[in-house]
Amino acid sequence: MTTTADPWLHIVGIGEDGMAGLLPATRAILEAAEVIVGGERHHLLSEAVTAERIAWPSPFNALTGLLAGLRGRRVVVLATGDPLWFSVGARIGRSLPPSEIVYHPQLSAFQLAAARMGWSMADLETLTVHGRPVEQMIAFIQPDARLLILTTGAETPAQIAQFLTERGFGQSRMTVLANMGGAEEARFDGLAESWAHVVPPFNTLAVDCVAAPDAALMPRVPGLADDLFQHDGTMTKREVRAATLAKLMPMRGALLWDIGTGCGSVAVEWMRGARYARAIGIEPRADRRAMAAANALALGVPRLELIEGRVPEALDGLEAPDAVFIGGGLTEAVFDAAWAALRPLGRLVCNAVTLESEAVLVALYKRHGGELVKLQISRAEPVGGLTGWRPLMPVTQWSLVKR
Repeated sequence: MTTTADPWLHIVGIGEDGMAGLLPATRAILEAAEVIVGGERHHLLSEAVTAERIAWPSPFNALTGLLAGLRGRRVVVLATGDPLWFSVGARIGRSLPPSEIVYHPQLSAFQLAAARMGWSMADLETLTVHGRPVEQMIAFIQPDARLLILTTGAETPAQIAQFLTERGFGQSRMTVLANMGGAEEARFDGLAESWAHVVPPFNTLAVDCVAAPDAALMPRVPGLADDLFQHDGTMTKREVRAATLAKLMPMRGALLWDIGTGCGSVAVEWMRGARYARAIGIEPRADRRAMAAANALALGVPRLELIEGRVPEALDGLEAPDAVFIGGGLTEAVFDAAWAALRPLGRLVCNAVTLESEAVLVALYKRHGGELVKLQISRAEPVGGLTGWRPLMPVTQWSLVKR
């Protein structure tokens, strides 16, 4: 038996070569375990070891509670590859004291796949859609990008091939690498537009993105073309949206409240602008929430959360945001509620197009400071047989940082 002061939990990465691929010290820890926790595949790879076996719990979120109940015994959790790279180790480490855990990494699927492809890890994107919405990879489809993707199963490569083809990247080269490092290792190559392989469920996908001349260009820098969004005409237009996101400053894992989200253009670009950025859109109209949901799915941020309600009441009980955008429904009461909830160093941006909303912004600016600007955009459009400037409605923008 261990004492609670000792590291009692070992999280061991294991590959397709099973026990043979472990370092001697790691193998000794696994062989001395009283309890081994893992998936069916992990148990099969280590079946020579005699210990109490526990399968992944259902729901999976119960795992940390299960492990806490085993404290004081010699426990090994088996994971695939590197336990801290898109794997179970990170989740466990957020819930249990680091002093109680020892990690034993194996080569990750990303490293093995990069080696099989001859790709530099420094020059590609590593993604996972395992147990997550596969649409989130769409945000990474860009000309000449190289992607390594942990998949959910045998059907995932075909889904991604469809996403690529629909966006003008049908000539992208795809390679599925299955059971890497084991006796059953297999490789499947093809193009997105003609992908028809039937692949094993345990696989990693490599994509070398190739854009056609008419491909959709969707950079992660804010300012996507307006026609990439479903909308009813009421939206934050491209140029103003880019200026708005610059003031909101998307950051990794940060949360945005998009008040009066409309078609969701600002929330979608916020989530695309930084890894794991999150957004809650508050919108009273069901038709606009439906458009925002469709835009989030099509543009690779399927985890946009949308809630029905009117502000400020709808803000009660929401997680404190790192940034707030007020694009509709602006009143002093709405500002006061959002400002009170905003975390330190949080950013708040309000856009106004009506004289009434502008008057509110001016009053708030005089009281709180910040930056007040007027954005006036004109676009060249046909005028008969010639070309002229057609102005968009001017937008008054107020922004400030909570310090």
